[in-house]
Amino acid sequence: MSAIQLTDIVKSYAHGPQVLHGVSMDIRDGEFAVIVGPSGCGKSTLLRLIAGLEQVSGGDITIGGQRANDMAPQDRDIAMIFQNYALYPHMTVRQNIAFGLELRRVPRAVRTARAEEVAAMLRLTPYLDRKPGALSGGQRQRVAMGRAMARDTTTFLMDEPLSNLDNALRTEMRTEIKELHGKLKATIVYVTHDQTEALSLADRVAVMKDGHLQQFDTPEAIYDRPANRFVAGFLGQPAMNFALARDLPGLRAPGDSIAGLRPEALSLHGTAPGGPALRARVTLSEMTGSGVILHCDTDAGRMTAVTPRHALPPDPGALWLGFDPARVHLFDAATGTRRPAPAAQPHTANLSA
Repeated sequence: MSAIQLTDIVKSYAHGPQVLHGVSMDIRDGEFAVIVGPSGCGKSTLLRLIAGLEQVSGGDITIGGQRANDMAPQDRDIAMIFQNYALYPHMTVRQNIAFGLELRRVPRAVRTARAEEVAAMLRLTPYLDRKPGALSGGQRQRVAMGRAMARDTTTFLMDEPLSNLDNALRTEMRTEIKELHGKLKATIVYVTHDQTEALSLADRVAVMKDGHLQQFDTPEAIYDRPANRFVAGFLGQPAMNFALARDLPGLRAPGDSIAGLRPEALSLHGTAPGGPALRARVTLSEMTGSGVILHCDTDAGRMTAVTPRHALPPDPGALWLGFDPARVHLFDAATGTRRPAPAAQPHTANLSA
């Protein structure tokens, strides 16, 4: 069993601010949980508390059914992988992977066999006798992962392990980490500021802001039903559009509501469509390969839309942005909390820029 329960976790420092405010979440045995949020939100601090590298100021941490608040890090049966590889440059890949086992006085034959088994799983067998200086960044990160995996633990903590890699390597390593989770069936708690990593890797995503847990749910629920305006705006690329609900035609919503529309929920039209739409003037377009990101001025404010290149209207400078009221998210203007979906009202007129 490697389930992790966090109950009302508080962390504060002497003569400093409180950085975690009553964070609670249940991470299931074998689950891949990703903690995501902007810099300073407390995500790495939370990971260090689970690892036992720092002490909680309040609340309880339970690992595998045992209260872990007072457990030493080495007694928690957890392997941790950091942003920095922390490999020993004078050791070979084989020696780096087996180093933790050597410290635990595991017999040489056993640790050699385990290092080779892990290397095969990570596609590192051809590099076992090389030193870190002869490896690429992605290979070095795999060695760091291999050293953690060699312990044969059931719980892994990963603190932004891909942030030092370029885009191509990050994409490759995301796939490898996801595949490894499927093979190991281990519990993984993964910290990142990268929303793509969060949404693509996780069974469930925990979104944090200013030391508070905003939402802990599946990637689909986080994206489709964000709990508040912060979650809605933080996850999604390009970011969600926000406007006063009263400025969008075809909506029936409380007057103090903020409406949110994902860029992909806006449809482009060269002439006024039959349903709700905003007249728009394109101020900037960004080609992303197969698609185009359009930045537009409308009477409801700035809007961003995305479209395949082949779907651009003949005159992309002036167009209509149509939308389905059922795809509009509503948030309380004062608190930012999610409100029930708006009701559609009979369409009478569109707004023109």
